[in-house]
Amino acid sequence: MVVMKDIKAPVFKILLHFAYADNLPEEIQGSKLDVPLAQHLLAAADRFQLLRLRCICEARLCDSVSVDTAATTLALAEQNNAKELKRVCLDFVSKHLAAVMNTEAYEFMVKSCPSLQAELLGVIACTPPATSHYRSRSHVQRQPGTRNDNDSSGGDLIHHRRVRPRRE
Repeated sequence: MVVMKDIKAPVFKILLHFAYADNLPEEIQGSKLDVPLAQHLLAAADRFQLLRLRCICEARLCDSVSVDTAATTLALAEQNNAKELKRVCLDFVSKHLAAVMNTEAYEFMVKSCPSLQAELLGVIACTPPATSHYRSRSHVQRQPGTRNDNDSSGGDLIHHRRVRPRRE
C-alpha cells in the first residue's frame, strides 16, 4: 500500500483518471472545475509532471481570480512554477491590494512565500496610477511670466518658481 500524505483522495482519483483518459471527468470539465479543486490539482499535476493537466488548471485559475482567492492562488503559482498564473495574480492583487490584504489568504501568502511581497511592490511601482495627485510637467498650466520649455535659464515649472542653474 502506498500512502500519499499531501494529496487528498478525491484529487488523486481525478489525477489517475486524467493520467489514463487524458481528460478530466465530465462533471468537473470547464467552468464546473471549482477553484479549490483546481488549486489542489495544479499542485498534484506539477508534482507528477502532468503538463496538460497543469495547463488546464492554470487556465481555470487565471479565469477565476477574485479577492478571496488571489493571495492563495498567487502563493500556489509561486510554489508550482505557474508563471502565467503568477502574472495574472500579481496584476489582480496590485489593482485590488486593500481588499486582498484584508483576507486570511493574504496572511497565508506572506507566511508561505514572503518574497512575493517584494514582487508585488515591484508590480505596483511599475503600474501607473489611475489618478495622480501630482501633475506632470506636461499638465502644468502656464501662467503669465513663467518660463517655457525652451528657456535655458533653469526653473521649476511645477512650483512656478525660478531656480538658478548650478555653477561648476
